[in-house]
Amino acid sequence: HVQLVESGGGSVQAGGSLRLSCLASGYAYTNYAMGWFRQAPGKKREGLAYIDYDGTTVYEDTVKGQITISRDKPRNMLYLQMDKLELGDTGVYYCAAGDVEIDSDYVGETSFGYWGQGTQVTVS
Repeated sequence: HVQLVESGGGSVQAGGSLRLSCLASGYAYTNYAMGWFRQAPGKKREGLAYIDYDGTTVYEDTVKGQITISRDKPRNMLYLQMDKLELGDTGVYYCAAGDVEIDSDYVGETSFGYWGQGTQVTVS
């Protein structure tokens, strides 16, 4: 069973940067792919970026160039570096883990079985 706890959210001015963290625990964490998702107010949760157990990354087109996903396996950490934040980046950010082929045709919310509780990011 994998447990995920996000941190690092908060309020930031437009144009600023923020780094989110996700602490993972539980068996087989290092073998799982992981991802970051965002749920903006009034919208469905959407995927942003994914990283495989070997460090391979995939980014959704909407956020390419703006965010960087990384993981530190020895520390059981997943990170999301976000730059040039805009008002539309406001939302709850979730990390997720699962047995996922991140280079498959479809990778989304239903691909991941484990989720954190989310951390709020507010851009003003």
